[in-house]
Amino acid sequence: MDTIISQLIELQRKPEPFTPGEALFWNDPHISKQMLDVHLNPDVDAASRKPETIDRSVKWMIETLGLKAGDAVLDLGCGPGLYASRFASAGFQVTGVDYSSRSIEYATKYARDNNLNITYRYQNYLELDDENQYDAAFLIYGDFCPLNPEQRSTLLTNVHRALKPNGQFVLDVSTREHRKKYGNKNAWYAAENGFWKPGPHLVLEEGFDYPEESIWLDQYTVIETDGKVSVYRNWFQDYTPETILAELSQGGFAIENLCGDLTGQPYTLDSEWIGLVTRKI
Repeated sequence: MDTIISQLIELQRKPEPFTPGEALFWNDPHISKQMLDVHLNPDVDAASRKPETIDRSVKWMIETLGLKAGDAVLDLGCGPGLYASRFASAGFQVTGVDYSSRSIEYATKYARDNNLNITYRYQNYLELDDENQYDAAFLIYGDFCPLNPEQRSTLLTNVHRALKPNGQFVLDVSTREHRKKYGNKNAWYAAENGFWKPGPHLVLEEGFDYPEESIWLDQYTVIETDGKVSVYRNWFQDYTPETILAELSQGGFAIENLCGDLTGQPYTLDSEWIGLVTRKI
């Protein structure tokens, strides 16, 4: 018990930005099932946005990018294929990439059952090596924000290489307004089974704010009955228009459209999201 208490005291110390927690937890047999259930829950904006928002977003992106039937598009972090299936239904050649094998399995079956011509790959998009293949690439619902600076640079390099000349890259990133709305986590609960573990466990939630760097951390410390302690960390790099424009410019992308989200809402100082349409240069 003394060892666990000492471990918990140490975990209350503010970690250095982007210090990793449990690796690949989204592929954990239990957690990945919970994640898929959240993705597919139409009533919450959690792992994925609600279906009506996705519909509006896909419509706006197709119109804004001027995509036409037959264009090749890449959905990065595609999850269970909620966007990819809509792009395929609109007549595009779709490739979806995700690092959750459970999500890819679900998406593949859904595409097969619904006669959708989509290529799905179980792959870390940080290892993407496609070249000159796509008219447009999408990274939706803040997937850029959990990556550390080196990973973000790698991703932009990979996307730039994968796009055809003048190809377009669409993404959205969170602002400080989004994180301020929810605040730092500071709570605990016990469960017979839950999101993190299938058996009895205790969850300690704690949030850390790094205002000078516009970084937030949601940390979940999970203690099982045998005394095993697991630490799950969700990092978020938040942005202003200036900071995201600078990062994208350095990655070889020019901004064509900046909005408050990917449905085309105007950006204001109160916006929780920044939606961006960029072009490879």
